[in-house]
Amino acid sequence: MRTVRDVIDAQAARQGAAVFLKTPDGDELTFLELQRSCRSFAARLLGHGIGAGDSVAFAMPNGLDTVRVILGSLYAGCLTTAVNLVAGATTISYVLEHSGAKVVFVSEASRHLIEGDAIVATGDWFDGDDDELTPLWPTDDALLMYTSGTTGRPKGVVHTHASLLAGGDNAVLAHELSPEDFGLCVLPLYHINGLCVSLMGALVSGGSLVMPPRFSVSTFWSDARDCTWFSIVPTQVSYLLHDEVDREMPKRLRFGRSASAPLSPEIQEAFEARFKVPIIETMGLTETAAQILSNPMHGLRKIGSPGIPYGNEVIIADPLQMELPCGEEGEICVRGSNVLREYRQNPQATADAITPVGWLRTGDLGRMDEDGFVFVTGRLKELIIKGGENIAPREVDDALYTHPDVIEAGAFARACADYGQRVEAAVKLTEGSTLTSDALVKLCRERIGNFKAPDHVHILSELPKGPSGKIQRLTLAELTSV
Repeated sequence: MRTVRDVIDAQAARQGAAVFLKTPDGDELTFLELQRSCRSFAARLLGHGIGAGDSVAFAMPNGLDTVRVILGSLYAGCLTTAVNLVAGATTISYVLEHSGAKVVFVSEASRHLIEGDAIVATGDWFDGDDDELTPLWPTDDALLMYTSGTTGRPKGVVHTHASLLAGGDNAVLAHELSPEDFGLCVLPLYHINGLCVSLMGALVSGGSLVMPPRFSVSTFWSDARDCTWFSIVPTQVSYLLHDEVDREMPKRLRFGRSASAPLSPEIQEAFEARFKVPIIETMGLTETAAQILSNPMHGLRKIGSPGIPYGNEVIIADPLQMELPCGEEGEICVRGSNVLREYRQNPQATADAITPVGWLRTGDLGRMDEDGFVFVTGRLKELIIKGGENIAPREVDDALYTHPDVIEAGAFARACADYGQRVEAAVKLTEGSTLTSDALVKLCRERIGNFKAPDHVHILSELPKGPSGKIQRLTLAELTSV
C-alpha cells in the first residue's frame, strides 16, 4: 500500500516532463510541476500551523488550481474536505462546521458561497521553498466527502490514503488505463466520480486529463479532441444524444463511461448507434471511493447492467447480509480495500452501514445473474409499495425513456388512501415537443402494464438532481405536490 504523496513522487520521478493535466485553453501541468506545487503548498500550510490530520476544505470549480489544492492537501497529510458548490448555504455551513475545517480555499468565482474567512487559491501558494514534511501512512485519513443528504443531514464519508487510491486502482483495472490514455474530466471534483475515477485514475495510471471548467454540450466533443476516454453521468449522456448539431468527433476515443445512476438501455443503445462510441456502464458510491462494478472492456457487455466487480467483492444479500442465490433480489453489499473507514463523528451510522465482517450495505437493491452481472432494481428507500406490491422506479423510468422526446425521467411514490402509495413520474422533454402527460401514461401502460404505470406524469422544465447528476426522487415528490 502507498499514500497519495508516494504516487505523486513516483510519477514525477518516472515521467516528470509528461503532461498530467491541461485545460482546453492550453494551460498545462506536468507531473514534475505537480510534485513541486504539492510540496510548496504543503509547506505553506505548515507555515500557517496546518499539518497532518487537520481538515483543509476546498470550495472551487474544476481547474488547475483546484487540482493543486486537492493534491497539495493530500500531499501534506491533511484531511482534504470537499465542499459541494451546489449544496446550498445551509448545507455548506454545516459541512464546514462538522468537518472542523481550519481553512477553506476558494476561487474568485466561488468566494461568495462561503461565509466568513476563506483563502483565494493563487499562484503564490504553489511556488516557493518546501520544508521537511510529516511522514504519512496508507492508513492515515485522506478525504472527507459528504453524501448528498436527501434525507436529513449529509454524512461525512472518511477515506484513507489506501481506500482513496484503491478507488483509482479499480478504475484503472476495469478500464485498462495506461500512461498513453488521455481522459476528459467534466464531472466536479467535489464529487467522488470526478475525484476518484477521473483524477485518481489518471494519477495512479500515469495518464493525462483534460479539464474544462464544466460540462457543456456545445463544447464537449471539441474538449475531448485529444482524449481516449471520458466519464459522465446518464443525464449528460441523454443531453449529448439529444443535441441536434452534428459535431466533429474525436479521433482517439476508445470508450466513454457512465456512472452515478442507472443508464437507460434505450439511451445507451441510441448513443452508441449515433456516435459510434461504446458506453461502459458502471456503478459506484461515495462510500466506496467510486467504482465497484463495471462492464468489461472486451467480450461480454450487458446493456442495463452496471457490470461485474473489479477490485472488490460484491454480493446480493438478504436482510441478515447472507448471500442470496443467482436471480434473487436483495441488497447490494460490497467489501474491499476501497470501502470507507467511517462516517465522521457518527459511530451509529458506521455500525449500521458496515457489518462486523466488513460488508458495506449500499442501500441499493439488485440481483446477480449466472455470469456475475449485477442488475440494479432500485433503492431501498425509494421503492414504491403499491397495494403491498413492490415497484422499482427504474422500471417506470425505462418505459418513459423509450419515447425519443424524453430527455430525463424519474418515477416516485405518492401517498394514496386506496393503495398506500401510487406511482407518479416527472419528465423533461426536448424543446418544442408536444407530448402530453396522457400520452406518456398510455406508453407506460403498454410497456409495463396498468398496475405499474404512473397515474400521472408531470412535465417539468428541469428535474432536481444531486451533484452526481442523479435525479432526486424524494425531492420530485415534494416539488410536484399540490
